[in-house]
Parts: sequence; structure tokens; C-alpha cells
Amino acid sequence: MKPIGVLIIGRKRPGFDQEWNAIMRRRAAEALAEMKLEVVTAAEPVVDDYTIIAAIEQITRAGCDSLIVLQPSLGNGQLAFTVMQQWQKPVVLWATPERADGPAKASSCSLVATHLWAAMFRQSNRAFEFVYGDPSKGDVRDSLKRAVLLTQVSTELKRTKVGLIGTHAPGFVAMAADAFLLQQSLGVQLHDLSLTQFIERARTMDEARVAEDVKEVGKMSLPMDAGVTRDDLALNSRYYLALKDLIAEEKLDAVALQCWPELSNQVGQWPYLALTRLTSEGIVTSMEGDVDGALTCLLGKLIDAGGGFVTDWLEHDRESVLFWHGGVAPLEMCRTAKLAKHFNIEKPMVVDTELKPDLPVTVARLWRCDGKYHLTAFEGLTIPPKRALSGNTGLVKVEGLNVSKWFDEALHAGLPHHVVVFGGQHADSFRRLARLLKVAWFE
Repeated sequence: MKPIGVLIIGRKRPGFDQEWNAIMRRRAAEALAEMKLEVVTAAEPVVDDYTIIAAIEQITRAGCDSLIVLQPSLGNGQLAFTVMQQWQKPVVLWATPERADGPAKASSCSLVATHLWAAMFRQSNRAFEFVYGDPSKGDVRDSLKRAVLLTQVSTELKRTKVGLIGTHAPGFVAMAADAFLLQQSLGVQLHDLSLTQFIERARTMDEARVAEDVKEVGKMSLPMDAGVTRDDLALNSRYYLALKDLIAEEKLDAVALQCWPELSNQVGQWPYLALTRLTSEGIVTSMEGDVDGALTCLLGKLIDAGGGFVTDWLEHDRESVLFWHGGVAPLEMCRTAKLAKHFNIEKPMVVDTELKPDLPVTVARLWRCDGKYHLTAFEGLTIPPKRALSGNTGLVKVEGLNVSKWFDEALHAGLPHHVVVFGGQHADSFRRLARLLKVAWFE
């Protein structure tokens, strides 16, 4: 994590319990140090335009993407506008508690002050996160760390470059990428790349590199279904190496690949083993030219949700969803995997496996509709599938949500046929992220 800027709002005139103020400042400094966060801050609390401008210049020079504004006692609300002018990125507004054992009067009005600033930020259409509590408390520290992480995402997206190799798969028009909406809404750069050149790159890959990579795949000890042999590994190694080279050369943060019908029909294999390996290594990919699917995976990575499984929504009932695709799920989310042929176009390299049972998961998706971006997420738990299917599958039970009703409403909101499954419970982080990014949240 990059250094974090901290502004402590002080007072020019005496007032409130300044002993308690000092205690809160000391506890905050101890919390940030024990959380192993690198902090850039002024030597003294800021009290006016001059001290705020000097402090934020110091914080900016240090390369901070995050700013915590801590107000242990009620300060000058007008200074919120000065902070907004000097700092264009989201902020974390942190309020500390009142003194419980002091005289019978308000000791700090820290929450009152932070409430005031929050209202001013919102009415100025400026993004912020809010944290409330004693810095010595573990749950407060966790909340602070998550708030800082979330506020960094919008800045990170403005540096993000996503590659699209080819275009969306034939007929999957709802997944077509809009370069200008991506830039206007999220600050993301879309970089179109030639599928023909990618195929040529894979075909002409250095044979020694291919042979060495086949050895690396062999170390994974993946069993093979009937009709798949070690000789089939080389082509997916070519895909894998070509993708890694292209990502490095073009400085891509994510890549979406048009994988069919060209790769399976013209080149001879599906690229799912290559995509599975990249996803398992933390490299963000998606298939079928699904740029927003790749960005959904990237958002999950940025909020510490880990790698995501881009998947079709195959079927559902009132309380569960069955997800399926040819094989791109991170292997750490899966049971034992084996290599197989696709059930439809019967060529390698599908990765047959199921998501591990009893795994808490979050289902999420970013998409565009009506000229703006939308984001959704809900949580569930993987359960044993009711029947065996080839490819990547996962049956997810969802508590407290009528899945059939939710799906019907999601269709009318334009939800594409791919969603992304992440390990762990992250729906609230996605919801808060939508708010920070000013993206429409679908409940």
C-alpha cells in the first residue's frame, strides 16, 4: 500500500477537552503505526488555509493516493472547502468518540464535526468514506484500513489500461466495450489489440520457451481426460506465453480475449488452461471479449477479494444459482481439476473442476446500460452440485434473497450473461465502492 496522508484538524481558539483531544491523536498515531501504514502528516494539526495547503503539498509530493481527515475536536467547517480545493481524490473522514469518564459536558464533538464535513462533501458531490470509533479498537482499525483501500480504487482506475484482443464474441453484443464511457465514468483506458496478431504471436513463439513452459504445466500434475494428451499442452503454453508477453509489453492491468470461434476452430484449442493459470497467478483476464467482466475481476483484486471466476449464470431456483464455464476459475477456489475437451466444440483445453464446497462467495458484476455504469454484488455459500457437468461449475446457495425475483429484476437492469464469483464475503465493499465511483448500485 502506498503512503497515506493524514490531516488532523485543529483549533485556533481553545475549546473542548484538549487533554482528550491529545489522547485521541496519540491513539490514532499508535493505531496507524501498529497497522504498519506509512503515514505522511504535518508536524502539528492544521488550523487554516495556509497550514492545510502546506500539509497537502507535502502529502502530494510523497505520492499518497489516500487522505485521512481526523478531527478529534470540532474545528472550522469552512476548512472542508479548502481541503476539497487542494485534494481532488476521495477522502476518509474519521470521527473519534466522546470521553466517557469526564465532566458532564461534550468533550470533543468529533462526530458532530465529521458529520458536518460529510454533509459538505456530499453536497459538493465529492466522494468520501466514513469511519467512527476509538483508534485502539480492532474493529475500528479494520474499518479504517478498508476505507483507505476503497478510496484508493478510483485513483488506481484512472491509471488502469485494459486490453481487448479482438472483439466481443459473435452475438454477445451486450458485452461490447465502450471506450469513451469507460474513460468518462471510470477513467479507464481501453486498448484494442489485433486477434490476428495475437494468433501469429502464439504460433511463432520460441520453441525453447514453449518446451520449458510445458514442463511447468507438468509440475501441476493435472490429470487428463480421455482424448487429451501431453502433446496437447504446447498450444495452451503458446497462448499463455503470448498473453503474458502482450500484457507486459502494453502495460496492461487486465485483458479480455476473444476466444471463440477463432481460437477453437482456426487455431485448434480453447485457451482455458492458459486463462486459468493466469487467473491463479493474480493476472486479470476474461474470455469472449468481456471487457467489463475483466474490470469486475480487477475491482475485486483492488478491494482484496482475490481472483474471480468469470462464469455464465446457467440456471437457478428461488434460493440457489448454478454457475458454469469452460474453465477460468482460480485453482485455489476449486477441488481437484483435470484437463478435458469442450462438450460442444470437442477440442482441448477445458479445465474440469467444481468450486470447493462450504466456500463463502460473493457474486458481482460491473456493466453498462442506459449510458452509465452499474455494479451489483450478493453473497452466498457453495454447496455440492446436484449433478456432474464438464467445465468449471459451482452451485451457490443464497440466504435472504429471492434469487428468481432478483434475476428477473437484474435482466431489466441490463445485467450481461457473465458474472464473477469471488471467494469470501465482499458485497458491502462492492456497495461502498459503487458509491465512491458514483456508479449506480443494483440491489
